[in-house]
Amino acid sequence: MKTTIYDVAKEANVSISTVSKVLNHTGNISEKTKKRIWKVIEELQYQPSVVTSTRKMMKTIGLLIPDIANPFMAELARAVEDSGRKKDFSVIICSTDNNSLREEEYITMLKQKHVDGIIVATGLKNSQAIRELIESDMPVVMLSRDIPHLPVDTVVADDFKGGYEAAVHLAQLGHTNIAVIAEKINNTSIKNRVIGFKEGLQVSGIQIDESAILDCPYDLSASKDISLKLLHQKHRPTAVFVTTELLGLGVLQAARQLHISIPSSLSLVGFDNSILAKISDPQLTTIAQPTEEMGEKAIELLIDGMAHSKQKKAVQRVMLSPSLIVRDSTASLL
Repeated sequence: MKTTIYDVAKEANVSISTVSKVLNHTGNISEKTKKRIWKVIEELQYQPSVVTSTRKMMKTIGLLIPDIANPFMAELARAVEDSGRKKDFSVIICSTDNNSLREEEYITMLKQKHVDGIIVATGLKNSQAIRELIESDMPVVMLSRDIPHLPVDTVVADDFKGGYEAAVHLAQLGHTNIAVIAEKINNTSIKNRVIGFKEGLQVSGIQIDESAILDCPYDLSASKDISLKLLHQKHRPTAVFVTTELLGLGVLQAARQLHISIPSSLSLVGFDNSILAKISDPQLTTIAQPTEEMGEKAIELLIDGMAHSKQKKAVQRVMLSPSLIVRDSTASLL
């Protein structure tokens, strides 16, 4: 016979309402009683009814990311999943491919599954869908994505600082003829990386021509093609900053094809510190995003939002600091 809430209450020697409050994370129940009830629930393998229970019972979080094939996003998703599991939450990962229809479908699906909250780590082309989500009673946290003017908890890396440190590093190595390859340059995160990079050059006494900032799709072949044209120039740059590491692989391929040695003839700096930076040849100097800390903070804010779902609370915007990791793809200008 299927275990019921009555069985749990009897075994734990508490009332049915106390069990219900523990399941729904409501009421003023002592930690000792909570632990006893959860232990009985586990021992009896009690499964609350989805129909009669609220979404607070599900211990499940939805995570929207743009592309699970993106190494950085895969590592960020893993950080969220690991942090969620430490808090006894399961994570449903949804890869949107930056498709507005798919975004809306996933948000609807996650609501139907009564997830406890949603972490959004995608650009969300469907601004109305995210607006309605935030205005609902569903706890939401934006991760690695910034949507200005919307009252939502947000966790981001300091993209400006990352770009700034990349520029100062190249300037200190003596480079003055520097190019930037950036994808989705109108994306807030990417834009801030480029702005920070330009600021870092400026304080180092270097001016960069806007024509040296190249827009590129998030595509290896496109990055290689753009890099071939860039490195074929008579006065080609001695250093390149890429706003994500996949684009850096395109630069490496183009340099190899043109017999340009990295780093002796061309320095290269990436951004993210994904697995790509560590397996490339040479290994990439890069700006490391604090993915584990970002995942932990997003989970922390989301759980806090669940606890205060019926109350108004101050919106938090957490900006974490990236760090420069110097490897083998940068060297002093000879």
